Amino acid sequence: QVQLVESGGGSVQAGDSLRLSCAASGRTFSNYAMGWFRQAPGKERDFVAAISASGRATSYADSVKGRFTISRDNAKNTVYLQMNSLKPEDTAVYYCAAHDSYYSGIVYLGAHEYDYWGQGTQVTVSS
Repeated sequence: QVQLVESGGGSVQAGDSLRLSCAASGRTFSNYAMGWFRQAPGKERDFVAAISASGRATSYADSVKGRFTISRDNAKNTVYLQMNSLKPEDTAVYYCAAHDSYYSGIVYLGAHEYDYWGQGTQVTVSS
């Protein structure tokens, strides 16, 4: 079992930056591949970014590529999502998720592949 707590959301203007954090507790963090997803009102939960357990592999949704960066600090049991050049369409609740990964170099893109979820943090971007 692992517990995930997101933080860092808020209300910003278009073009601003935010850094989301997701603190994990309960199990060995370095065994978990991590992902960020987001859900806007009335829409499905969408993949944003993922990072392998080792941190060596990452993947991004096309809509955020070049603007968002996922990273992890296994010593701090934390995964981050640096979001730059924010747009109004980035407005959503952002969730981090953990996948108990046997393979340290694999990223997971599907929400159904994740075992644990945080409670979410709201990001609102105004134009």
